[in-house]
Amino acid sequence: MKALMIEAEGRSALHDVAERTPGAGEVLVRVRHVGLCGSDLNTFRGLNPLVTLPRIPGHEIGGEIAALGPDAPVGYSVGQRVVVLPYTSCGACSSCRKGRTNACRYNKTLGVQQDGGLAESIVLPYDKVISNTTLAPRHLALVEPLSVGFHAVARGAVTAQDTVVVIGCGMIGMGAIVAAAARGARVIAIDVNADKAAYATGFGAAHAVDASTENVAERIEALTGGDGADVVVEAVGLPVTFTQAIDLAGFAGRVVYVGYSKAPVTYQTRFFNLKELDIMGSRNATMADFEAVIAYLETLGDAADGLVTRTFPFAEADQALPYWASHPDALKIMIEV
Repeated sequence: MKALMIEAEGRSALHDVAERTPGAGEVLVRVRHVGLCGSDLNTFRGLNPLVTLPRIPGHEIGGEIAALGPDAPVGYSVGQRVVVLPYTSCGACSSCRKGRTNACRYNKTLGVQQDGGLAESIVLPYDKVISNTTLAPRHLALVEPLSVGFHAVARGAVTAQDTVVVIGCGMIGMGAIVAAAARGARVIAIDVNADKAAYATGFGAAHAVDASTENVAERIEALTGGDGADVVVEAVGLPVTFTQAIDLAGFAGRVVYVGYSKAPVTYQTRFFNLKELDIMGSRNATMADFEAVIAYLETLGDAADGLVTRTFPFAEADQALPYWASHPDALKIMIEV
């Protein structure tokens, strides 16, 4: 079968790879749609320290069950459309023992620490697929990236009484905007791209801030009456936005980092104490986050197509990452297999 492989920095190509047969407790998923993540783009750019090359990317996967291994549980059948849960968990580390398997110390995300789903098929444990018959096949690949933003909002314990600032209006930031708005919070979306910030108002943001032309701190101060944000979700992963999140948070506020900086970050740490901030990391997503996103997408219908900037056919998959590298403002690049 064919698979897209990132061979080296700045180089990707389709390769012939062996197709696996599902073993006990596994299913063979015929891949139909794969969304590209910022982590895939960073791998292509040589900026992802978690990845060794060559690597098959792709962890935002929608497809259908093509074959069942021995002893497949009741409820799984050939032809079922599925969303893929791309994370692993060991069940024994301190995170897993606390029930936070999304933060497993030994997690191996598809397309990152192990080969991913940008191939014609992939074999997975049966408990890593979620059956779904209600979403359009192309929307199944939107579930995972939005769920990461949903998880960040859950980490921040957002309520209807909160003003939430989301820095970055990519897919993860968009997920945070949707999730916070769904909880009744007032959401302020910030992006260096004015169109992306404005687009977020169609998905629940009450205000859009263009960081390329506006003084962000002054705008947030005005919108919050000088109080600052109750919750700030950082969904960019740059040193400047890491420190900006601390600055924009109000006293007794919460800061959630879902992006991660690829360079060291220098803080004025006095604000941690003076504001008595709760500072949290957010990693991956839980089954509950996936289920919440699926329910949300079911309400959107075809409007979810607006989240996808461009779709490439699988035969042209090697062009998708170079395209995104030269069009960094794209919201979501998808590949139809």
